[in-house]
Amino acid sequence: MPRFVRLAFQTVRDLLVTAGPFALIAAGLLFAAYWYLQPTPPKSVTLATGEEQGAYAEFGRRYAEWFARYGIEVHLRATQGAAENLALLRDPDSGVQIAFVQGGADPKTLPPGQLKDDGLVALGSLFYEPLWLFYREDVARRRLRHDALGNLAQLRGWRLDVGPAGSGVPNLVGRLLDGNHVDVAGIDLRALGGTPAAAALLDGNIDALAFASAPEAPLVQMLLQTPGIGLLPFPQAEAYSRRYAFLSPVVLPRGVVDLGRGVPVRNVPLVAPTAMLIAREDIHPALAQLFVQAAQAIHGQAGWFQRRGDFPSERSLEWPLAREAERTLRSGPPWLQRYLPFWLANLVDRMWVVLLSLIAVLIPLSRVVPPLYQFRVRSRIFRWYGQLRRIEEDVEEGEGSAARLGARLDELDARVERLTVPLSYADELYALRSHIRLVREKVLRRG
Repeated sequence: MPRFVRLAFQTVRDLLVTAGPFALIAAGLLFAAYWYLQPTPPKSVTLATGEEQGAYAEFGRRYAEWFARYGIEVHLRATQGAAENLALLRDPDSGVQIAFVQGGADPKTLPPGQLKDDGLVALGSLFYEPLWLFYREDVARRRLRHDALGNLAQLRGWRLDVGPAGSGVPNLVGRLLDGNHVDVAGIDLRALGGTPAAAALLDGNIDALAFASAPEAPLVQMLLQTPGIGLLPFPQAEAYSRRYAFLSPVVLPRGVVDLGRGVPVRNVPLVAPTAMLIAREDIHPALAQLFVQAAQAIHGQAGWFQRRGDFPSERSLEWPLAREAERTLRSGPPWLQRYLPFWLANLVDRMWVVLLSLIAVLIPLSRVVPPLYQFRVRSRIFRWYGQLRRIEEDVEEGEGSAARLGARLDELDARVERLTVPLSYADELYALRSHIRLVREKVLRRG
């Protein structure tokens, strides 16, 4: 092996042996921090939506497309609605980590101003989800002697579909009927929901249909433009919002459905729960952050009931807002995501505090590496001084013949000559060889 290769190999080996334990400690601390913080989000997440033809299902597909850009698969779980979604979130074995939930869908109510503490967190409110109560105008004329239904109290004796128990509408309608002193026993309640309920309404098998949905839902768009189907207004919308904190007064503007035909023909006051994005409190922080960013992209535009930038927001929440969601809503995406890929920006964002802490710990430890390296290199030279000292003592005490002592010195000199040390330590190597010559001179004088 050439001498320079042997020298390079020896130098690298010294560095590895000296700095290796230090590097292993640093790697171990980094691995422990990575394992504890879990900065990389999971590659899949399950989102509970709603009925196939509803707004939740449509928005769920948009979320799945948005997350696909970051290599994360969103599994969509079709459900009956908000009440079932809440049940799935509270069931640890359901596999659902996040869901759309309608305000007021949870039967568990709290005093105004208090938030629920049941292991769930909110990622923000997304959009107004008005209560649409469509009815057959011919039934109104026959029962009320009037072309239009005016309030909930007039529904006594009607066949009203409020959807299946898994949706949030039965609970919502029940509370509103109770607020109007209407006994639900006096109403023929049905539980078809979705497209079957709309078909039953058009066929005359039911008199009215109530559901809560964003205006983007195909069912809403169709019924608003169907002749002979009316929409119940809520002239007391402001009063409803004062009685029920989860409701907001909204107005369906005149002509917003069809400007050419002027549908609707007048402004229609409505009451609207706010749709929320609710997750388990153990959701990965990076996923929470991404869901809020997706909500800003999907729900941030102007719509029938909101202006641009109104949503997502912190208003009308029934659960505490997740910390990552609050930071993203108030400050926007982390600035690193503007310049780095998401995975790298998230890694730095999650690990920078730990990295700084590790650097603060490792810098003092790193000061022992140069002395250790120096000791290891010099020890290869100094260990021969022991043999040289014994030969010199034998010379002084007259032990052994001059020829035998000279042979021992020749063997020692040959071994030292094969030593490889960095150039910065060559002076100590030459000092050792000069000391061997001094002892040799003593041997020669004795001989």
